[in-house]
Amino acid sequence: MAFTRWDPLRDLLALHEQIGQLVGTDAPGWTPPVDLYETATEFVLTAELPGLSRDQIEIHAEDNRIVIRGARASGPSGSDVPCEQYHRVERGHGRFSRAFALPEAIDVERVAADLKEGLLTVTIPKAAGHGIHRVNVT
Repeated sequence: MAFTRWDPLRDLLALHEQIGQLVGTDAPGWTPPVDLYETATEFVLTAELPGLSRDQIEIHAEDNRIVIRGARASGPSGSDVPCEQYHRVERGHGRFSRAFALPEAIDVERVAADLKEGLLTVTIPKAAGHGIHRVNVT
């Protein structure tokens, strides 16, 4: 008789995904770490997305909001080993979605993204005309 190692976390994650399907929301598979900073003219967002290609990443920009979505192959990536044979799986996989509200309007037409060596850099220019403008009284 073969013994199967019980993994309570796997059962809990499966339950979370089933509940998400019942209520119509996606259960996130992982949450990539993100840094977001501001300069005088733009916001810059960097996200660690190792193992993802450009076609696995989706970015939407509107008003003062940026949304990044993507997916990494489920299960231990690049492996033909059945999940039951793993003792530890720490690298995140599955779908993810991150949304960021920015403190001011952005120029959605000029948002640019670059992916190099697993690091996504999104440059988000601020919308013109939202700074302080001095008006002379005549």
